[in-house]
Amino acid sequence: MKELTHQWVMKAENDFKIAVKEIKSDEPIYDAICFHSQQCVEKYLKAILQENDHYIGKIHDLWKIAKDCILYLREVQEFKEKLVNLSEYAVEVRYPGVETTEEEARESFETCKEIRRLVRKYFGLEVENG
Repeated sequence: MKELTHQWVMKAENDFKIAVKEIKSDEPIYDAICFHSQQCVEKYLKAILQENDHYIGKIHDLWKIAKDCILYLREVQEFKEKLVNLSEYAVEVRYPGVETTEEEARESFETCKEIRRLVRKYFGLEVENG
């Protein structure tokens, strides 16, 4: 694995750890779970592109990123609807006027775990869950 790819993976893991801590918390912050789940997935997908010398734009639309990843990891295409939904939490959830629910947080985290598992297998990394 290239050094910059490794850095993307480490950043993704940091977001995953935050989402895990929040979801296990007695008083979880649903916005944080949704945001960090989205960020984890975004960084893992960008790690695939980085490893394959594929240009990585500064975008947060997970499906647009995933469409480029399909060249290297076909299974990503099976997650289109989930990735489209998860993309909603990249920006707006950080600002007033947008609140997420427990159900949205759980769905976001489940999608995060699924994509994380898939990408970690792609890189031959350990695939434990949070």
